[in-house]
Amino acid sequence: MENQTVSEFTLLGLSYLPELKHQVFVMFLLVYFMTLCGNLLIVVLIFTDNHLHTPMHLFLGHLAGVDICYSQVTCPRMLLDFYSEKKTISYSSCLTQAFFFMCFARCECYLLAVMSYDRYVAVCQPLHYLHIMSWKRCTQLITVVWALGSSYSLMEILFTLRLTFCGPSTIHNFFCDLPQLLTLSCTDTSLNMLLLFVLGGIISFCAFFTTFLPYVYIFYTVHRIQTKNIKLKAFSTCTSHLTVVCIFYGTLCFAYLHPHSRYFDADIVVAVVYAAILPLLNPIIYSLRNGEIQSALGRIKKKYV
Repeated sequence: MENQTVSEFTLLGLSYLPELKHQVFVMFLLVYFMTLCGNLLIVVLIFTDNHLHTPMHLFLGHLAGVDICYSQVTCPRMLLDFYSEKKTISYSSCLTQAFFFMCFARCECYLLAVMSYDRYVAVCQPLHYLHIMSWKRCTQLITVVWALGSSYSLMEILFTLRLTFCGPSTIHNFFCDLPQLLTLSCTDTSLNMLLLFVLGGIISFCAFFTTFLPYVYIFYTVHRIQTKNIKLKAFSTCTSHLTVVCIFYGTLCFAYLHPHSRYFDADIVVAVVYAAILPLLNPIIYSLRNGEIQSALGRIKKKYV
């Protein structure tokens, strides 16, 4: 790191909206607060309610925990920068933020794939569900999720350490997103781009394929069920997860595959959606569409209200 000529970066964030600064700050403060409360409520419910001590809710609790960490990486810094005159972040802090953001994003991606497998077993092999999705198997799957997410993100950051940043040092975002950071390097980033987009794309496609493939078998199994009520009940166990998956992948695909804007407003708006809004949507979707979560909320309400 001694070869770096740039020791800090400037995060422009949402500074192009000075006339709406106070309103936007209040809006994102509410989003951040609701994200923490919603996801923390799900974690507490799953931890304290014996009815929710199932493999599906174990994965859901980890998803809520990932969303809490996910929002912690970006939102506090974004809120602070609204009223900071010097919107700078050190080189080491920038790489640290980029690492944790990628790590939690990938963990969420892999966790959604694991949850798809869980739904496949529940619908297609219900008699063997508890045997296949044992606590040992669930622990192993969660360990793999965190190992893959952290190891690949660490590898990307280690490859970034070899780069030299000579200027400019302005990042047109409210957090250190690695693709934008690489464009500021004055050394050859072809290896980094290869690692980020080719290898990362292959791994992401595998996660995407693993997430959606179980639903092919789920739809086929549900379609063969003759009784309408049983068919609706079987499919209802998957709707919350499928909704979250579609929103997650739809937003990320638009964020990274849409043509780069000549102006930075569109790119920042997209970043706001997948970095700040998505962690809020998950607890809302699962609270509205998950019957077990609603029942747990009802039991809590009767007990303390």
